[in-house]
Amino acid sequence: MAANEDQTMELEALRSIYEGDECFKELSPTSFQYRIGNLGDSKAFLLEISWPEMYPELAPDISLNAFFNNTISASVKQDIIAKLHEQVEANLGTAMIYTLFEWAKENQEQLMENHQPIVNTVSTSTNENSVPSNTSVAKKKEKKEQLSKAQKKKMADKTDNRGELPRGWNWVDVIKVKHKLFIVKKCNVIRSSF
Repeated sequence: MAANEDQTMELEALRSIYEGDECFKELSPTSFQYRIGNLGDSKAFLLEISWPEMYPELAPDISLNAFFNNTISASVKQDIIAKLHEQVEANLGTAMIYTLFEWAKENQEQLMENHQPIVNTVSTSTNENSVPSNTSVAKKKEKKEQLSKAQKKKMADKTDNRGELPRGWNWVDVIKVKHKLFIVKKCNVIRSSF
């Protein structure tokens, strides 16, 4: 059987097996992702496997570079990939994507035993006289649109005593004169012919 036929059969099998599985994602007909573990689990990781042209005679490409894995240290990622490559060697020449995903699921605890979540924080340097504060960030979010005096006056003229716009303030008057249509809106006249 040719490599392309093997790939086609394996692709059909993967689609059938993982249909409806929220952990599985087909990125392309030769590239797949599988989330090992539950969302919110600190030991969950996203495994990405891609086929080279001569797969399954050649080993697939295994990656843990997805953003989902940004809290996993490089050494733990290398260990996971090394252990998966052992499985690849044992299965070389056969369809193995399902086998690799299932092996990773079954051995998640062992693969992540040395995992210590990396916290990505931005540290700022402060001197003794300054006190870091989150109030400046909050003030920036609360900043309202600034209106000029003319804009404020125009808004005040349009609104009633409660600050609400009167009913129909944006209505359009339509006037039909013989074969021409005139639309009048706030002193602007738009002409159109039938």
